[in-house]
Parts: sequence; structure tokens; C-alpha cells
Amino acid sequence: MTQAATIENDIARTYALLGGEETIKRPVRNNLEVHDLLMVGLPISALLYLMPRVSFLTNADILNKVIGISVRTLQRRKKEPEDNILSVEQSNRTWKFAEVLGRATDTLGSREDAEIWMNTPALGLDQRKPIDLLATAVGLEAIEDYLTRIEYGVYA
Repeated sequence: MTQAATIENDIARTYALLGGEETIKRPVRNNLEVHDLLMVGLPISALLYLMPRVSFLTNADILNKVIGISVRTLQRRKKEPEDNILSVEQSNRTWKFAEVLGRATDTLGSREDAEIWMNTPALGLDQRKPIDLLATAVGLEAIEDYLTRIEYGVYA
């Protein structure tokens, strides 16, 4: 598979995890369209679509740590139609979380295994849980590098 096809596949997988056309209301097929979407802000409905499909996102502390929004704020904003867009930062974090979850699911074979992996200290991440590294770009890079090593059979 070419690099362009891989990127398109990753985008399609992430888009689907966030509810696709049903929640996002516009097509997203390439990196520039993702960028434009995230700059405007993901609709809260995309996060609400993802939450019940990922067991640990219903935990208020984890939601706040991973996405940067409290359950209380999310519930309040869900009721206000004029305030139903995530911030650029929250949109980026939501997209990257869905992207990592999708990649981990493909790499490990199931969503359940990916969720367990995200919440388990990893030898290749200095005994840190992947979920604890999602808040920074450097942490995300470490997770992505580790997933690449797993894909190639290098676990340490």
C-alpha cells in the first residue's frame, strides 16, 4: 500500500470512529480537509458518538485528561445549540485519540485489545500507559513509534 493510500485509510478509519457523515456532516478525505475541519472545530456530536463505544471514556477523569473537557461542560454544551462545537484543541485531541485507537485496534486485532493496551503500562513506553501520554505531541509520537514497533514485531 502506498503512503497516500495508508493516510487515506487512516483518515477514513478515524472519520468512521467519530461517526462519519452522520455526526461531522461533511466529507473528510485527506489531511487538508482534516486540518480545515479541526480548525473550525469538531461537532460535539462526534465526541458523543465515540464515548459510548470506548468503555473508559465514560470515566470523567479520563475524558478530561484525554480530550480536555469535563463531563459537566460537555453535558451543558450539548444542550446549547449555539455552543455545540469543540475547541480547536479539543478537536485535535479527539481526532488524535480516535486515530490512535483505530491504529491500535488494527495492530492488536480488536477494539477490546486496543482499549486494554491503552490502559496498561507498556515496557516500550517506560512502563507508562499509552492513555497517559495522549495529552502532548511528544507523547503521541512515542505511542505512534511504539505501535510501529509492535507492527514490525519489536516490542521493547
